[in-house]
Amino acid sequence: MKKEIKKITTHVLLQMKQKGEKISMLTAYDYTTAKILDHAGIDVLLVGDSASNVMAGHETTLPITLDQMIYHASSVVRAVNRALIVVDLPFGSYQGNSKEALNSAIRIMKESGAHAVKLEGGKEIKESVERILSAGIPVMGHLGLTPQSIYKFGTYEVRAREKVEAERILSDAELLEKTGCFAIVLEKIPAELADKVAKKILIPVIGIGAGGGVDGQVLVLHDMLGLNNEFNPRFLRRYLNLYDDIKGAVQNYIKDVKSKDFPNAKEQY
Repeated sequence: MKKEIKKITTHVLLQMKQKGEKISMLTAYDYTTAKILDHAGIDVLLVGDSASNVMAGHETTLPITLDQMIYHASSVVRAVNRALIVVDLPFGSYQGNSKEALNSAIRIMKESGAHAVKLEGGKEIKESVERILSAGIPVMGHLGLTPQSIYKFGTYEVRAREKVEAERILSDAELLEKTGCFAIVLEKIPAELADKVAKKILIPVIGIGAGGGVDGQVLVLHDMLGLNNEFNPRFLRRYLNLYDDIKGAVQNYIKDVKSKDFPNAKEQY
């Protein structure tokens, strides 16, 4: 008899926080890697707008479109049986217009089959969050370093070192919880502040560069697998060095083709 797979839901994540069980989260943008991650037992897959950087080669997350996010999300959804799939609403699809935010979220859910959406910001996106939630779509928040606002910040440095910004992050986290978000990502903020936020609110807090006191961790898949070797922030732990491994494999393939070693007698019909 086939073992039943327990699907991860927003409710399961809440239970994990209550039990003190840490939540694992990684980005995914395509069918093949999403299938591997799901089989490995990852809890949450984020179809991140970081696809703009790692899949398309853009300098920022800003250029990726809603159509492109739906394409990536659809590919991931087809691969996954267990993980909760969260999709970033891309820049320009929700800011300053709650009606457009709702339409964008509905398109993602209908056309990709994903389970939730993620939005960057605090009180300035409250109306958009409320509208999306009114349609029964789960929302994950994102505070701290919000890459879609990079030109406002002017830097990718750690956020909320100053008291005023730290207090704003705490109040925004409480606001997002009260509004109805099921979880929040905290990016690149001091560990002490992230720990304080995680203790203050009842919903799960997922960190990236936010220390170990939060309820879970997220990394960009391409970073943690060492597929790119240019990005080296303090918070990144590389679990593999695939850049060199893949490059070496390709060089061996080229050598075998040039020397007529591939294909050999057993590798042809």
